[in-house]
Amino acid sequence: MMKLNKLNAAVLAGLAGYSLSMTVATSAMAEEAAEENVEKIAVVGARGAPRSVTSSPVPVDVLTADDINGVASSDMNDIMMTLVPSYTLSRQPISDGGTFIRPASLRGLPTDKTLVLVNGKRRHRAALVQIGGSGTQGPDLATIPAAALGSVEVLRDGAAAQYGSDAIAGVINFQLKNNAEGGSVSLDAGQYYEGDGQQYTISGNKGFSLGDDGFLSISAEVTDSEATYRGEQYCESWFCVDDQSAEYIANAEEQGRSVHGTDGEVQPWGQPNYSGAKVFMNAGYALSGDMELYSFANYSESEGDGSFFYRYPGNGTIEDLREIDGTIYSPLEKFPGGFTPRFFGDITDYSFAAGLKGMTGSLGYDISGRYGYNEISYTLANTINPSMGSASPTKFHPGDLSNDELQFQADFTYDLAEYVFAFGLSYMEESYEISQGDEASYAVGPHSIPDPYGLCSRVDNGFGLATDEQVATAIANGLNCANYTSATDENGNPVDGFDGIDPVFTAVGVGSNGFPGYSDEFIGTYERDSYAVYGDISGDITDALFAQAAIRYEDYSDFGSEVVYKIAGIYQLTDEVALRSSYGTGFRAPTPGQQGTTNVSTRLPNGFPVATGLFPANSVVAQALGAEILKPETSTNFTFGLTAELDSLTLTVDYYHILLEDRVNAISTLDVSTTVVTDPDADGYGAYQNYLALDAAGVVGANTIGGVFFFQNAFDTVTEGLDVVATYSMESDMGDTMITASFNYGTNEFDGDPGDLFNLEDRFDFENGTPSTRGVVSVKHSMDDFSVTARLSYYGSYENSNGIETNEAGEPIGVAQIQEFDPEYMFDLEGTYFINETLSVSLGARNLFDNYPDPGTIGETCCGRIYRSDSIVDWQGGYYYMKLNASF
Repeated sequence: MMKLNKLNAAVLAGLAGYSLSMTVATSAMAEEAAEENVEKIAVVGARGAPRSVTSSPVPVDVLTADDINGVASSDMNDIMMTLVPSYTLSRQPISDGGTFIRPASLRGLPTDKTLVLVNGKRRHRAALVQIGGSGTQGPDLATIPAAALGSVEVLRDGAAAQYGSDAIAGVINFQLKNNAEGGSVSLDAGQYYEGDGQQYTISGNKGFSLGDDGFLSISAEVTDSEATYRGEQYCESWFCVDDQSAEYIANAEEQGRSVHGTDGEVQPWGQPNYSGAKVFMNAGYALSGDMELYSFANYSESEGDGSFFYRYPGNGTIEDLREIDGTIYSPLEKFPGGFTPRFFGDITDYSFAAGLKGMTGSLGYDISGRYGYNEISYTLANTINPSMGSASPTKFHPGDLSNDELQFQADFTYDLAEYVFAFGLSYMEESYEISQGDEASYAVGPHSIPDPYGLCSRVDNGFGLATDEQVATAIANGLNCANYTSATDENGNPVDGFDGIDPVFTAVGVGSNGFPGYSDEFIGTYERDSYAVYGDISGDITDALFAQAAIRYEDYSDFGSEVVYKIAGIYQLTDEVALRSSYGTGFRAPTPGQQGTTNVSTRLPNGFPVATGLFPANSVVAQALGAEILKPETSTNFTFGLTAELDSLTLTVDYYHILLEDRVNAISTLDVSTTVVTDPDADGYGAYQNYLALDAAGVVGANTIGGVFFFQNAFDTVTEGLDVVATYSMESDMGDTMITASFNYGTNEFDGDPGDLFNLEDRFDFENGTPSTRGVVSVKHSMDDFSVTARLSYYGSYENSNGIETNEAGEPIGVAQIQEFDPEYMFDLEGTYFINETLSVSLGARNLFDNYPDPGTIGETCCGRIYRSDSIVDWQGGYYYMKLNASF
């Protein structure tokens, strides 16, 4: 983290998106930006007289363009994780849309608890709602190219009183470049030590002057990365490819090669294929010395593809089915070696913002509006709709998701000499839409029920859909109606269960397998609007004490109103050392997407594929199973810290404590089973009751669903920890050296008993499943035409559980198995040679020593997977690269 220099001139304070660093750009300013001693301004968290990192009442990190460009990645998520220890994310290869839009966390809280700004304005959310965990729906940072950024400012403190909903864990503000001339171009290419994952990124920025009083800065990025494979052949106790016939193995290996192009393993594990093109524009024009027009916009298109779990014979999807003509059909006719569904996502993202800001006397103003849109369109290939039998296609369009936001806001500051008073108002409309898929992706085919054509019904009762000729053909093909115990109605449709051994009795899943499409029952648009008013006052109480206080009123059409507040201050003990603290309340209104999203996907709780449905909390299905309507999350934040500037050493140490009440999270999956169990004390009774509830609610294909879950205000949690950031600079005859060390220790614990909504395994993993300790130490040394950057990342130990242990009465008493993962170190190294004033070349390696986390030994680590795919510790191995940079 770079130390902020003291500001030499007064800069207006801002609030709720009034950006301090959106100053009028002129040609003279562009020339000034080329000087070494550029003043850096912290936007987020700074109120009243501008403050540096060490003199801010709340923790603020400022990442410069050099910091950002020094990370060998084109994904802004990975860049943030590398530079900010309390920011974490994982690579989840099989997670539906989460394969392409990855959820992250700040200070141990999900992405949707962190507000993201661009140029001080709220960034719109992505269309994807993560189907597990907290159901995160936040902005997609991957749509922001590194080439467009002048800096990134990270406020690690609750700020809902200033910025509104979502700012519980903190605020991240991406400041776009505002150059009026010059530019840069770079080419970055590399691959993993394993010889896969080849990647290249071409990016650039160009500044243009708009007359003498304006600028236009355009940035673009094109990137392409190929998939990696870090798995092994599918071989488990329930099915092993290597134990099959030579013909089956050959077909399975061909399936593997067609899916991911590697050695024929049927189950890919690794990063997905990804490509994208992104453009950002930032512009400003000074109408006068006290007034400026500004605007910024983006457009990006990206696509990726990943795989689901391998489908093998007898797993509930590849089953023998008896067709109406009496013959037996198997999906092996389409996929002789089984199949692995392939999931594709095409993401479109664009936004536009514009405003007018300036000064009139002592009053500063910023009037602005913005619109943002994100869409993800799904395609599913290499799979089937099992219920359609032989008529099923192998490629589907399950549907589209989109999210858009429109916001208008007015922000004002008034200089009261000793204090700055800030106030304003905001109005926002949000919309989340689920669009229908093609019919085959959700069609309820005949094989969703046993004996769909009434072959045995006709034999037994004399009526059914099949003709006498078809029944005769079926009998000739071995039709066995033994144990046919079902009653049928007058139309030959079953009204009870079947218990037969013939394929005629087999019922299979509905919809495109892996990700059933959205039918007209589950599509729709979920909308809401909100408005807010707020006030803030800050200033120097004494020569040593700076303080601020803020209050905000926000009203939502779907959740009602909320009032939150915050106080913060910093006390200068000496010229070098200060103490700071803050206390505030916050809230987050569940998004329209969290309220409306629906999904049926395949999970493997015990290695066997189970169709698991996510339904909205207000749906008939969820309500039938006891769901309650979602309500806002509320928080109480407290921080206390120390800052110091001791010669060449800058140090900040901050403790944080976040009480989050009514936390939204997916409940533990409720089992569903059609097996009749009438004894309330017997195993399976609850699962059968859940099936009856779904069936009574009219859920199509309820007999093929194995589990249901939904989002709830499930529990309260306490998140607390410690952030330490230190920077030390040295100058010598051998060059200049900058050492930066950052450290985070954080825990998440339940505040009270989560109750029946969260089982013991999920509770244990929630509290212990990620490292509580993480640190990053980087050293950059520059001498003449060379510079070297070394970075060491540390991940502490963590644990994972599997299964629930019960007592003799069948009551849960603890988790059955626990695996502890050892700490891990990863080392990055990059060297740069400056060929001349405009051209440089860099060679480097990420994870130089090719370290991997411990292999998983229990639970979800199965099916060809070696490493836990949800681990925040990277499991792709070493990566080497080369970068060419040109500035002009």
